[in-house]
Amino acid sequence: MGSRGPARPRGCVLYAALGALACGLRLAAAMVASDERRSASPVAATACWQVEDFVVAQECTQCTSFQVKTIAECSPTGFIEKISCATSRRDEFKSCRSAVMEARVFWKFVGTMMCVAAVFAVLVVCRQRVLDRKALEKVRKQIESI
Repeated sequence: MGSRGPARPRGCVLYAALGALACGLRLAAAMVASDERRSASPVAATACWQVEDFVVAQECTQCTSFQVKTIAECSPTGFIEKISCATSRRDEFKSCRSAVMEARVFWKFVGTMMCVAAVFAVLVVCRQRVLDRKALEKVRKQIESI
């Protein structure tokens, strides 16, 4: 029975650490995957805005459900801007990154890290209490043996 007592806090710490690691890895993998989708979007021909001067005709806006289905540029980020190319005089859509979307992702990350920090703070306090209890028990046994 004596060996089972201390194993519980270690097990809790291990599970909490693995959970936090999995959460952090999942968030990092999602960020990498979204970057890969942005950089690997298949384009049939070179877009006019990549080879000539352009003007932004419509600022970065969130795609509607219809645009998501019909415009390929909506897929990587969910936001597009309308571009007017100067030389060819044609309008195209370009995927963009919204400040609102970036802020939301940032605050999700901050919230996740704050939760992980709180969990580890609780674990540190619990572990310190267990160690203090063990030290007091050891001192008590030493005093009793005198």
